[in-house]
Amino acid sequence: MRTISKLSFVGLLMVTAVGAEGQEASLKQETSPKQAAVSARGKDGKKLFGAEDMLRIARVSAPRISPDGARVAYLVSAVTTGKEGEATEKGSASGKFVSQLWVVPTAGPASGTRQFTRGEKSVSNAKWSPDVKILAFTKEGTEEKDAKPQVWFLYADGGEAWQVTKHKSGVAGYEFSPDGKTLLLVATVPESAEQEKRKKDKDDAVVVDHDFKMEHLWSWDIATGGEKQITHGEFTVSDARWSPDGARITFTSNPTPLQDDGSLQTAWVLEVGTGKQRKLIETKDATHTARWSGDGKWIAYLSTAGDGIYQQNLFVVGADGGEPRKLMGGFELNAEEPMWALDGKTIYFSSVERETEEVFAADVAAGTVRRLTDKPGVVHLTGINAKTGTAVGTWSDAKHPDEVFRSDLRFSAIEPVTNHNAWLGDYAVGEAEVIRWKSTKDGIEIDGIVTKPVDYDPSHKMPFLLNPHGGPTGASLLSFSIAAQVMAANGYMVLQPNFRGSIGRGEKFARANQNDWGNGDYKDDMSGVQTVVDKGWADPARLGAFGWSYGGYMTFWIDTQTDRFKAISPGAGLPDLYSMYSQSDIHRYMRQYFDEKAPWDNFQQYWDHSPMKYVGNVKTPTMILHGQSDTRVPIPQSEEFYRALSERHVPVEYVVYPRENHGFVEPRHLVDRVQRYLVFFGKYLNNAPVTEPKEVVERMQKDLP
Repeated sequence: MRTISKLSFVGLLMVTAVGAEGQEASLKQETSPKQAAVSARGKDGKKLFGAEDMLRIARVSAPRISPDGARVAYLVSAVTTGKEGEATEKGSASGKFVSQLWVVPTAGPASGTRQFTRGEKSVSNAKWSPDVKILAFTKEGTEEKDAKPQVWFLYADGGEAWQVTKHKSGVAGYEFSPDGKTLLLVATVPESAEQEKRKKDKDDAVVVDHDFKMEHLWSWDIATGGEKQITHGEFTVSDARWSPDGARITFTSNPTPLQDDGSLQTAWVLEVGTGKQRKLIETKDATHTARWSGDGKWIAYLSTAGDGIYQQNLFVVGADGGEPRKLMGGFELNAEEPMWALDGKTIYFSSVERETEEVFAADVAAGTVRRLTDKPGVVHLTGINAKTGTAVGTWSDAKHPDEVFRSDLRFSAIEPVTNHNAWLGDYAVGEAEVIRWKSTKDGIEIDGIVTKPVDYDPSHKMPFLLNPHGGPTGASLLSFSIAAQVMAANGYMVLQPNFRGSIGRGEKFARANQNDWGNGDYKDDMSGVQTVVDKGWADPARLGAFGWSYGGYMTFWIDTQTDRFKAISPGAGLPDLYSMYSQSDIHRYMRQYFDEKAPWDNFQQYWDHSPMKYVGNVKTPTMILHGQSDTRVPIPQSEEFYRALSERHVPVEYVVYPRENHGFVEPRHLVDRVQRYLVFFGKYLNNAPVTEPKEVVERMQKDLP
């Protein structure tokens, strides 16, 4: 599984989520009565972007173009008070993130956007009915004591939404049938009466790796409410799609719902009339994301030889079977979700290329790929209307968070049709650029993104922060980076390197850190630091580093390998790879980096690449951050490192966030994390925060080591 963090503080180990999404442009500007207003401004008089301002960012996502091509439905998240979707005051501790459904005309203008849902519960999975009369989405139901997500409808012209499905265990996904009469549901089998009684009696001991809640396919008759289970067996289902004639269904199966089995995917074709199902193709490789051509004669799909570090290739095969054909030619990047042109001659997809995400087209007959966009930033394709020749998706760059875009299929122009973050025009933001350097490991070229401070003066050397991304199969992209912009507003220069192991440069580069964690990637990062010092940009006496997940691993590692930094803040990192293997939920993903062996069969390699082995070297003041409920990198990882530093009397601060998993979701925690970065680095890099309330800074300073 590969995910790229855009609009996040830092990338995560595999599943990227800073968690909650932001809010719409109309959010109130008042400050909490507990915090005084901060009115820091740049030299041009514009406001400086502080930690509290991050809660105002509208995270726009999941655009879906209507079948007639006239409108686009999409999601916008907002911080709300929980009362009918009202926007919370900035900094309110009671706020939470809620996603709502919006619609905009495909041709714009941005002023034509309209909010379609409200309330205290998030909606997701927006879809249009085939006749364009209905907008559907999933939201928690209202009629059950323990509400589960259900499918809701509302008229495409607006009005009151109503709950359609009442599947007892809730709905994970759904699709309209081509005739609009049936919903294809992805849902778990409801619990039996005996299971419900045991749960009620708290007779709920869990046997690990047993009794999985498998998701299967169900049909739901929209008119009658009748449901029928379609698939059965010891596997779990996702990504179901009807054929254009409604006679067949493609879906993806996994052996279990476990994250560790996420890469063991198999694409299937099911005959609706008979229930017979067959594998799309026979192969040992993972197959998934099957998409029907418009005439139903062909199926495009994605396939990988392994998890994360292997190239994700695009194939096409006849709907009735036959020999599959690879369409990548000499293309070395990863193909994302395939989208067919009306004539079946072209398939469109997005792919990360170094610091950008671009749109590409595969020629079905020739089996070759050509690039269609060349725009600094992130162009993420989410859908096309083949009949009207229109594409939609999200676009962002270093100064603009995601907005919905439209384009023709030549992609000659990316035209934004929403503008939820217009308020950012009142703020000064840091300039970002891509720089390249040679690694001291082997001379290979490495690149990364430098965000310069607001009011940058090249005659002065800046306090500097290194920020490695997560993954390690992630990438730092030229999108709006909240962390980098808050730091830039406070006078820091930030380097986000795409070290070996990152995606966007082909499989060879993505696999270049196998059996090499903490060696080549560390030298890539440190070579980048030396480059910005040599350019005269960074003050060598004021260097800091912070990172999350694999970025947390890298900063733990840096902490043990060099005294060059004045302060280091690892977050949700993994310093002990031996124990991490059993504690985490991604054992298979870790094995591929260590000779496909578990640590008890390969102790020395796991231990040699663990920061804990070298913890006796640490002298640098360190601030460790971690979510208390993290299942990806469980909290004992940070506790090991903290205890070692504490008992060795190394200056250390350890902050734990209750209820948070690997990606944070609570607004106050998101703000607290960034504020602690500013206060911590402010002390040790001699650069006091300018965007944060005085009382917050003074309170957090008391916690510093």
